[in-house]
Amino acid sequence: MMMAMPRTLERPSVYYRLTLIEVASMCIGSASIVVLIASFIGAVTTVQTAYQLVSPFIPKYTIGNIVSASSLLELAPTVIAFILAGRIGSSIASQIGTMRVTEQIDALEVMGINPVGYLVIPKLLGGIISFPILVTFSAFLLHLGGAIAGNMTGLLSYDEFAYGVQIWFDPHQVTVMYTKSFIFGFLITTISAYHGYYTNGGALEVGQSATKAVVYSCIAMVIADFIVAQVML
Repeated sequence: MMMAMPRTLERPSVYYRLTLIEVASMCIGSASIVVLIASFIGAVTTVQTAYQLVSPFIPKYTIGNIVSASSLLELAPTVIAFILAGRIGSSIASQIGTMRVTEQIDALEVMGINPVGYLVIPKLLGGIISFPILVTFSAFLLHLGGAIAGNMTGLLSYDEFAYGVQIWFDPHQVTVMYTKSFIFGFLITTISAYHGYYTNGGALEVGQSATKAVVYSCIAMVIADFIVAQVML
C-alpha cells in the first residue's frame, strides 16, 4: 500500500486542504479526552510516587523530577498514543473501510484518481503533524495535574514541584518524546489505513477492521517504544 501511494498524485493544493482537515479533526476531536486523561494521570503519578518515597532522607522535590521524567519519556508519548489509537485509528479504519464496502474507492479508480494517495496521504501527514501537538499538550497537562495534586494533598508545594522538575531536567527527554510521537503517529495512521483499505464484506467487516487497526497499532507501538528506548536512552 505504501508503494502505491506516490503513483499519479493530485495537485499539492488538494493534499494541503485535506491535510488541514485531518489535522483539525484529530486535534479538536481528541482534545477533550487528552485533557481529562493526562490531567488525572499526572495527579495519580504524583500521589503514587509520594507513597513510594517514604524515606525522610529523600527530599520532596524528587517527586517533581520523577513525575516529569515519567511524563516526558513514557506517559505523554506512549500512554496517550494508546488512547489516540482507539480514537483516531478506529476512525481512520472505519472511514476507509466504509468507502471500500460502499464501492466509493472503486469510483475513485474509475475517475482516474489514485485512491491510496488521495485517502492515505492526508491522514498520514495529519497524524505526523497532530501527534506531536497532542503529545506536547498532554505533557503540559501531566505536569500541571501532578503539581495541583501535590499541592492539594499537601505532599509538596508548587515551588517544590517546579524545583524538582528543573533541577534534573534533561533536554534529551524532550527529543525522545517527540521522536516517539512522530513514529507513533506514522504507525497508527498507516496501519489503520491499511486495515480499512483492504476491508472486504459489509458493515460487520468494517467493525472488525477497526478492531484490528487498534490492536495491531498498539502492538507496533509497543515494539517501536522498546526500540526507541534501546537506541536513544
